[in-house]
Amino acid sequence: MNDPNPAFQGRVRAPRDRAACEKLDEADPLRHLRGLFDLDDQVAYLDGNSLGAAPRSVAPRVARVIGEEWSRGLVGSWNDAAWIEAPARVGAMLARLLGAAPDEVVCCDSTSVNVMKLVGAAMSMHPRRRVILTEHNNFPSDLYVAEGLAELAGQGWRVRRVLRSQLDEALDEDVAALLLTHVDFTTGYVHDMRALTAAARAAGATSIWDLSHSAGALDVDLGGCGADMALGCGYKYLNGGPGAPAYIYVSRRLHGTVRSPVWGWMGHARPFAFAPEYEPAPGVGSFLAGTPSILAMTALEAALEVWDGVDIRDVRQRSINLTEAFIGLVDERCEGLGVEVVSPRPARLRGAQVTLRHPSAYEVMLALRDRGVVGDTRPPDLLRFGFAPLYTRFTDAWDAVETLVDVLRTEAWREDRFTRRPLVT
Repeated sequence: MNDPNPAFQGRVRAPRDRAACEKLDEADPLRHLRGLFDLDDQVAYLDGNSLGAAPRSVAPRVARVIGEEWSRGLVGSWNDAAWIEAPARVGAMLARLLGAAPDEVVCCDSTSVNVMKLVGAAMSMHPRRRVILTEHNNFPSDLYVAEGLAELAGQGWRVRRVLRSQLDEALDEDVAALLLTHVDFTTGYVHDMRALTAAARAAGATSIWDLSHSAGALDVDLGGCGADMALGCGYKYLNGGPGAPAYIYVSRRLHGTVRSPVWGWMGHARPFAFAPEYEPAPGVGSFLAGTPSILAMTALEAALEVWDGVDIRDVRQRSINLTEAFIGLVDERCEGLGVEVVSPRPARLRGAQVTLRHPSAYEVMLALRDRGVVGDTRPPDLLRFGFAPLYTRFTDAWDAVETLVDVLRTEAWREDRFTRRPLVT
């Protein structure tokens, strides 16, 4: 990651009161960006690490695609409105947030589908190896996909899960792919992408990074770190909407030597030739598969325009300042109330979220949401608070801790209505 922008001076700890938070918000170089989002100022929305807020530009853009390009242009809009170019066009927009070249990223499918494509591609690159290496705390969906591929491939293929501290020593001659989520979804821990990528390469393995919890919150540098392949979703810090399309990164070094195991027609070099034999498109375009979802991709494209003119170093520094302030407030005001900070204390090891532990995390979070503080939980006892840097305020951090203190002191979370858990947590 790069050095913070000098426009941000000093570090932020625990503000003394809400007025101090208001002053921090007023002095923040990114304060104008919040106005680009449709947010309720009475709600402290701290769940951007699960679903990003809606940019105001998205609804009219999607409405135009429906009302003009689809309703009037009909099938001609694949050419006239450049729908067919959307995966590459949106991929290029994503590339600058990922430290990648425009032709190294393509927007397509879902995160899980893209995990399958990249892990499958890595497996085919190393036919004499039989191990997909990952850590126990990797995102479950990534683990499921990897396990499914290993079972499908047979012939001794397996997923090896190790402790985070054992990753380096586990990179041996049997490992075909190192599959890791850059930022741990439970605690916000940030892996050293540069060091682990170098270790994988030294062992002859391919590195695959899931950026779902880091893109749009950290200054990711895939090119500078020498990463081989990466993927991520568009609906967290990138604010592309629920179920927004995902993306794939393949280093230019691998173009022409690696291919997707999913041979879809949009990944063909000449999709409208309708040739019976598959001929992969050049570069990362070969990782396309089916017809792109234009409405969903339009929403993501409009959301990504919010980033125009934004320095990702500023974004990273703001996430550090917000999480530092929140942790400081929790330390000062929640002592003896049964919660503890489980996210890494050093800012360089922490993404844009802070995780607390409480034995009744589900009930506590429901009580917080009832009072206008929105975070989420992860089993068995974790409260997650995501500080999306484009729109989260220091006053949100203050209000969240103020409300948390009240909920814990009064034990409001014990009310019967907070014992009924929703399907989505």
